[in-house]
Amino acid sequence: RYSLIGGSPLLKLTNRQAEALGRELGLPVYVGMRNWKPSIADALRRAVGEGMEGLVALCLAPHNSRTSIGLYRKYLEEAREKVAPGLTVEFIENWHDHPLLIAAFREKLAQGIDRARAEAGRDVPVVFTAHSVPEKTIAEGGPYKRQVLETAALLAVAMGQEDLPRYRVAFQSQGMTAEPWIGPTVESQIDELAAAGHRHVLLCPIGFVSDHVEILFDIDIMFREYAKARGVTVLRTESLNDSPLFIRALASMVSARMGSAVSGGAL
Repeated sequence: RYSLIGGSPLLKLTNRQAEALGRELGLPVYVGMRNWKPSIADALRRAVGEGMEGLVALCLAPHNSRTSIGLYRKYLEEAREKVAPGLTVEFIENWHDHPLLIAAFREKLAQGIDRARAEAGRDVPVVFTAHSVPEKTIAEGGPYKRQVLETAALLAVAMGQEDLPRYRVAFQSQGMTAEPWIGPTVESQIDELAAAGHRHVLLCPIGFVSDHVEILFDIDIMFREYAKARGVTVLRTESLNDSPLFIRALASMVSARMGSAVSGGAL
């Protein structure tokens, strides 16, 4: 998959986001990755080495699940205990409904709708997508699915169309495990739309803030091939990446929590 998309741009994009956020805040911003370098521990070592006494930590996933934000918080706390026990960390857990995040998604969605309408010659159904999670995490009270649905609803309202024509919400990139993952799947929505006679669909990934394999392979290759076999063209809104509105959203959230993190930066 990585070879088909020319390698993952995630680290490069995350660094660009961090640099833009640093300029917006006028403060140091550190990048720590859970599954790649620099690690979260590397980022903490660097922060301490540069004299930081406190950090505001923000996981670049808008919706809170124990398999996403929960894991990042766990890794962060374990790393802090090992390499920076004196460091104060303020962790931002929920930001799926931040007004500037919705505004940033709205900007990309409006552009996507215009492009889709021009290509199709008519209005095109919209499917909001987010990463799936195991059903048990929702059954145990996790807020993830509810937050995804809230983001979609807020975005529809922001478009001035509380009933954004034919919008749906689907979950993608289910894990390769035997346990059930939440749906509906994107494939099922493509099937239903094809059966209803639609020949174009616009996917709007609201569960992701950067281009990476779930966008560039799962949507741009896999879903497009799946849809093409059913006579449907899949279009996609652009990812937020380092959109100025998105960077302002991050800065707003971090600034609101800075009061508790003295002499600090952001992670």
